[in-house]
Amino acid sequence: TGGIGATKSGASVNTTTAFRVSVVFACLRVLSEGVAQVPWKLMRTSASTVSRHSERQDAAAHPLFDLLHRRPNEWQTSFEFREQLVIHAALCGTAYAWKNKVQVGTRPAQIAELILLEPGRLRAEQQEDWSIRYWAKSKAGEEREIPAEDLWVIRGPSWNGVKGIDVLRQAREAIGLAMSTEETQARLHSKGVRPSGVYSVEGTLDAKQYKQLQDWIRNEFSGAEKTGVPMVLDRNAKWTSQSMTSVDAQHLETRAHQVVEICRSFRVLPLMVGHSDKTQTFASAEQMFLAHVVHTLMPWYERIQQSADVNLLTREERQQGYYTKLVEAGLLRGAMKDTAEY
Repeated sequence: TGGIGATKSGASVNTTTAFRVSVVFACLRVLSEGVAQVPWKLMRTSASTVSRHSERQDAAAHPLFDLLHRRPNEWQTSFEFREQLVIHAALCGTAYAWKNKVQVGTRPAQIAELILLEPGRLRAEQQEDWSIRYWAKSKAGEEREIPAEDLWVIRGPSWNGVKGIDVLRQAREAIGLAMSTEETQARLHSKGVRPSGVYSVEGTLDAKQYKQLQDWIRNEFSGAEKTGVPMVLDRNAKWTSQSMTSVDAQHLETRAHQVVEICRSFRVLPLMVGHSDKTQTFASAEQMFLAHVVHTLMPWYERIQQSADVNLLTREERQQGYYTKLVEAGLLRGAMKDTAEY
């Protein structure tokens, strides 16, 4: 729950307040669910002496297979684990998972479970010899060093290779402005007055006449079934309809623009968070969904796969053909024709 502080718009942006911005929450769901919903498997490539080509198959006998595919720890499923992992990495730039290892006989220690740690509690420093040391802070504020070999670190885009760039910090002004415009709109509705029109008559009405006129308008012309019914006026009365002002229109345009700005920071197409273009057709939408897979999800797939390969598998296991795979064909669930063709 790290804080970024006040922005130019006056809003204070941190992980707690950012989650309350609907487009931020939507972007994080798009990314995390896009990674979590596909099968995650441990695979192995082996040379076939019959067909003389590489065969790829599930390495279900390996202990890591079940950790990735179904149960990384005692309280999370693989879906929940990956969902949380991507939320940490996408919002804070880096995700950290502790590799709880157990010793079985004389064999090397094996990973028994993977436990995600809150990014705000971890601190990383690169030493003169390029090695990286990590410290974790407890809820009581006590800091303790964690050996680098006991951590699985998943970095987003990074400047120094030690920590990923904090998207929350980079997009703080766009998020802060979205928070401020939403608050302004809410206050306008709670305290402001936006009548549909003005009914004016000549002379001054006393309290009783005002109440009678108000009841008459409510009884005769309120309700959807009376929409469009002509209003008969006396006493030289006039009805003036109220329309949206240019200030209101610009306020709505600002809110719509902030959706695009925040989506740009997370590299998520606005269409994926429900912000559609009026000129969009079914064909263009299909291509945009394809672009979402290629340009938004695939970089995350490759980032997680390579990080898992080098952090969860030993060099010997990689040389034996083991590798992790997020099976993107899982995105075709529900599209029977596309699944059959695939």
